[in-house]
Amino acid sequence: MDLELSGKIAVVTGASKGIGLAVTTALVAEGAVVVAGARSPGSDLPRLQDTGRVHFVPVDLSTAAGPQALVARAAELGGVDVLVNNAGAVTPRTGGFLSITDADWEASFALTLMATVRTTRAAVPEMVRRGGGSIVTVSSVNAYLPDPLVLDYSAAKAAVTNVCKALSKELGPLGIRVNTVSPGPVETGLWLGEHGVAAALARSGAGDAAVVAAQAASGAVTGRFTRPDEVADLVLLLASSRTANVTGTDVGIDGGLVPTL
Repeated sequence: MDLELSGKIAVVTGASKGIGLAVTTALVAEGAVVVAGARSPGSDLPRLQDTGRVHFVPVDLSTAAGPQALVARAAELGGVDVLVNNAGAVTPRTGGFLSITDADWEASFALTLMATVRTTRAAVPEMVRRGGGSIVTVSSVNAYLPDPLVLDYSAAKAAVTNVCKALSKELGPLGIRVNTVSPGPVETGLWLGEHGVAAALARSGAGDAAVVAAQAASGAVTGRFTRPDEVADLVLLLASSRTANVTGTDVGIDGGLVPTL
């Protein structure tokens, strides 16, 4: 299926690893030009830059200036057709609610919520100028599956989903679609890395990191984590004109982890 993304200009936040890297890779394969934002390019983005279709912008997306600089680079290339809000981070709060400081709350909301708000705010005028566009934001099952272990992250993701739903109503008449995807555990460093969730729980006494990860995977009816490329495929479908009448929708990709309607 042709997703009709060839020649489109896409902005991807948190693009240097994990889901963001998978989305960037998939967009390049579809012929899109990607303005990729992250603190550093990591080990994989330079390879994609060699295609001539990836323009890396070193930005701190938790700041007010970072999203503006990212979208400004896209404007130089012609504008924004697709925005993928992916930046975010999670820190397991093994000490419970009372251990979460004001600084922790502020950091979680700055990167997870405000990066989405600020990047979207900067991108919308560019989309309007080009006659429309598609915004796809990576939320989480924790937006509606609150977990005290990631309490501040869950709250920030719930806010992200709420904002995107409201925006879909405002921006729809302007030809801009707004959707979210909500993964469960994904095979990325956020869960499986040296400083990921599984390792953090292991250090707190929950057992070996591999065992922790296996227990988390068993919560899905498929018995495994989602792969980053599977999330990317879903993001690209929602970004594509193939789903031109889909907006205000949240699509879960969790292997059946969430049992409720």
